[in-house]
Amino acid sequence: MEGLGRVLNVVPIAAGAAISVKECTGVTFVLTGADTFSLTTALTFGGTYRAGSFFTPAWAPIDHMYDATATNGTALWTRVAQTAADNTGLLTAGHTTVVEISANALPDGYKYLKMSGAAAGLVIAIAHDLEIQRKPQNLLKLGA
Repeated sequence: MEGLGRVLNVVPIAAGAAISVKECTGVTFVLTGADTFSLTTALTFGGTYRAGSFFTPAWAPIDHMYDATATNGTALWTRVAQTAADNTGLLTAGHTTVVEISANALPDGYKYLKMSGAAAGLVIAIAHDLEIQRKPQNLLKLGA
């Protein structure tokens, strides 16, 4: 069986798009651009997306990320720690940054994520460790 459908599913243009975590253990966001990216979550696809400050205690799932100084695979990854938050802070132009969010890190009942840039940053979402393996043509839509 191929990787798509067995271990991963992909949304290639995911900036501001709702991504379901219903049948995966997490979502890895690949980010590029000099931008600040914010993560929000909702109970349903069309529901109200909440920032971390909405929750008590505040939901702050991003405490580290991985950064490469190139976007073409020629640079090694560096782990970058940050104070736990629901955003990345300003990223560097020409870099690739990866943020992984575990489905278990979401507040109870919340099953949808959005990673949104403040400017024009690019986002790819990769749902991984699929709980139900399917042929690619039978995968659930991540954005529904």
